[in-house]
Amino acid sequence: MSTAIRTRIIKIGNSQGIRIPKTLLEQSGIQTEVEIGIEGNRLTIRPLLQLRTGWEQAFAAMAAQQDDVLLDEVNPTDWDQTEWEW
Repeated sequence: MSTAIRTRIIKIGNSQGIRIPKTLLEQSGIQTEVEIGIEGNRLTIRPLLQLRTGWEQAFAAMAAQQDDVLLDEVNPTDWDQTEWEW
């Protein structure tokens, strides 16, 4: 069974909130940003997914292996040839 701690809902400005004990935060991995949702009659709080985490290292590894070339052939248009300035 999961850890359960009883707490009260408190007023925070025009909103309401709860204090989350440090032990629960440590166990959950939650640090700064969260995603809050409803699942049935339960309020869920989970860490915000960090999209693209690790991409920089993955791209660096691809470049080191010379695996970062375009797969499609580039076909410049007339506009590319006459109008575009580098």
